[in-house]
Amino acid sequence: RVFIRVDFNVPQDKKDPSIITNTARIDAALPTIKYALDNGAKSVVLCSHLGRPNGQKSEKYSMKPVAKVLEERLCKPVTLLHDVVGAEGGGAGANPPPGSVIFL
Repeated sequence: RVFIRVDFNVPQDKKDPSIITNTARIDAALPTIKYALDNGAKSVVLCSHLGRPNGQKSEKYSMKPVAKVLEERLCKPVTLLHDVVGAEGGGAGANPPPGSVIFL
């Protein structure tokens, strides 16, 4: 398994934050992600964030739009975890299927 810290702090549409207005940072990470998958990594775990004002979760800062673009660009499913601790976070990385992309 490979863990990659990626900078997916991408610009989003001000009226509709589900729309990414510039995918350059995502596109720049694709060769590294593909290289890991193509060269024997059982899975790739990606880690990034958009923000958490005052320590609170906010849908405005969800990584869902980024995960959607990643799926489109990689042509494979991306599992977006909503929490990195507990059953969801620990369970997803314990024994993922070969070729998995997990996004924290």
